[in-house]
Amino acid sequence: MAEKPLPSPSTPLARAERFVWLTARVLEQRRFAYHFLRGGPDQVETALMAYLNEDGGYGHALEPDLRGPVSQPLHTAHGLRVLDSIGRCGGLRVERICRYLTEVSTHDGALPAIHPSQRGYPSAPFLPVVDAPPSALLSTGPVVGVLHRNQVWHAWLFRATEFCWSAVESLEKSHPYEIQAAVAFLDGAPDRPRAEAAAERLGRLVRERRLVVLDPDQPEDHSVPEGYAPGEVFHPHDYARVPDSLAGRWFTDAEMARSLDRLEADQQEDGGWPARRDAWAPGSALERRPIATVEALRTLRAHGRVIG
Repeated sequence: MAEKPLPSPSTPLARAERFVWLTARVLEQRRFAYHFLRGGPDQVETALMAYLNEDGGYGHALEPDLRGPVSQPLHTAHGLRVLDSIGRCGGLRVERICRYLTEVSTHDGALPAIHPSQRGYPSAPFLPVVDAPPSALLSTGPVVGVLHRNQVWHAWLFRATEFCWSAVESLEKSHPYEIQAAVAFLDGAPDRPRAEAAAERLGRLVRERRLVVLDPDQPEDHSVPEGYAPGEVFHPHDYARVPDSLAGRWFTDAEMARSLDRLEADQQEDGGWPARRDAWAPGSALERRPIATVEALRTLRAHGRVIG
């Protein structure tokens, strides 16, 4: 008698777990296990170390849209977020990272989006490589924010923090990924009254510039910035990934509830969440979806949604 096929996973978490085991890199498998299956932080950190270079930065396509072995600020920001999520953002490992950040900083002490060492390796067309890149809030904001949130003190932080304040407080026009970087900085900045004031102004900009979908049934009300892929839209939960984020104040309870409803509904038939970025290369598209899936589940759980 032929064996009966195993039943399909019935809960969102079980469906996501199956998707992760089928498609994810070891790092995302370990992260999923840590956050949802009571896995340990040591296993996550061991997987992350595969991307670590001798200069203290991270490379090897940790950020999937930059291929190749060289360390990059965006890879290193990704690595710091992982360490932060498992409570390992401190000690000698972060001292080594800060030395790398110092070495690759621009003349004003902040980070370029893409360091010229990327030249010669594949990268997404929306991440151009230039010889003398300027400082970028996109790469500097998340790094400074996570280091401050973990009470890391290093000489590199002084000028980088001032750059972030200047960049955030002078924004007159922007795009969603830069806004996310600004929020990451403000959520970790030690000067809370200044951060709250800057976030309030930023929230007005986001709504006035239509950089957020407030009604999922009317995505056409969202302004898609130049260079973004069709359907690459941002909802309230994309800015306020945790309830205590300053970006959470930008939205009403009803707007956030609709946003989270949409996030729940975005789980696809195979159990994963869409990456929503331009699928410029097969490898990056495949690797990004498990990252998006882990982050979607973490966002839903942080906001009190039942995912098990």
